[in-house]
Amino acid sequence: MKKIMIALMLVGTFGLSYAQSDYYNDYRRSISDVNWQSVAADLLLSVAQTNQLNALNDRYRDYDSWNRAYVSQPDRWREDRYYEIERILGREKYTKFKKNYYKGQNPIAVYNRNKNNYKKSKVKKNKAYKMEKKHEHRH
Repeated sequence: MKKIMIALMLVGTFGLSYAQSDYYNDYRRSISDVNWQSVAADLLLSVAQTNQLNALNDRYRDYDSWNRAYVSQPDRWREDRYYEIERILGREKYTKFKKNYYKGQNPIAVYNRNKNNYKKSKVKKNKAYKMEKKHEHRH
C-alpha cells in the first residue's frame, strides 16, 4: 500500500511539473513570437512605454522565477501579462496590437485555445498508443 501511495504521488508530481513547463513555454512564446521593436515603432510608443514593455518581457527570465509566481495557478500568467500590456499601451494601442499580432482576438483566448488543443492532441496520441499496444498483444 505504501508503494502505491508513493507511486501515485510521483505520478502527480511529474504530471504537474510537465503541465507547468507547458504553461511556461506558452509564456516564453508570448514574448519570443512578437518583434517588440516593431510593436514600439508601429504603435508609436513613447520611450517610457517601450521601457515598460521591455521590463515586462524581462520579468521572468527563467522557469524558476516564473514558477515561483505561478506555481498554484499556472494559467494566470495570460491574464496578468495581457492586462499589464493593455495598461502600458492604453486601450486604443492595445486594440491595434491585438489586431496586428493576434488577428484581432484576445491573446488570453488564443493561449487558452492553444492549451485546449494541446490537451486534445495529447488525448489522441494516448488513444493511438493504447490501440497500438492492444494490437501488439493480439499477435
